[in-house]
Amino acid sequence: MADGDQIALLLKAHEAGDRAAFDRLVPLVYDELRRIAHRHLRRGPRGATLDTTGLVHEAYLKLAGSPGLRLHDRGHLMAVTARAMRQVIVSRARARLARKRGGGEVMVTLDEERAGFKPSPEWLLDLDNALDRLRERDELLARVFECRFFAGLGEEETAEALGASLRTVQRAWMRARAWLRSELTGRLGA
Repeated sequence: MADGDQIALLLKAHEAGDRAAFDRLVPLVYDELRRIAHRHLRRGPRGATLDTTGLVHEAYLKLAGSPGLRLHDRGHLMAVTARAMRQVIVSRARARLARKRGGGEVMVTLDEERAGFKPSPEWLLDLDNALDRLRERDELLARVFECRFFAGLGEEETAEALGASLRTVQRAWMRARAWLRSELTGRLGA
């Protein structure tokens, strides 16, 4: 049986309530998850405490511990994983920010090329809050941003993960960035 067929069967089994199917599914997509995490982390600051394997494993633990987790297809799995990676990174930023109040230097692992600077934990938390507000306005824009920014997916990969057309993803990416830029600039008074 081809991996793609096996993945589809395991996703159906998981949807039907077979919780063990998720554990059998992860090894089949593990390399793909590592590539996503690696792309996201490769331009991060040196000395960060989160590496590719760590991000994949923390995202897995987050997903495996979700009792109502629904996975419709491979693309949906990648989109859900992108969201889990975002939550892991934001959670780490919150913890580091809390430690910072007691002293020490903070490094956050984000794609500097996309962000254009090394974001502070405060900025990352502002972004997380802005993404939550964006999700209330337009779920697709928030999901596209998560896939592109946090999981490092390309346009085609994001389209596949979300079951959308390439052009829809391109438009959503531009709109999401513009909305977030405006939202974050307005809140920061810059």
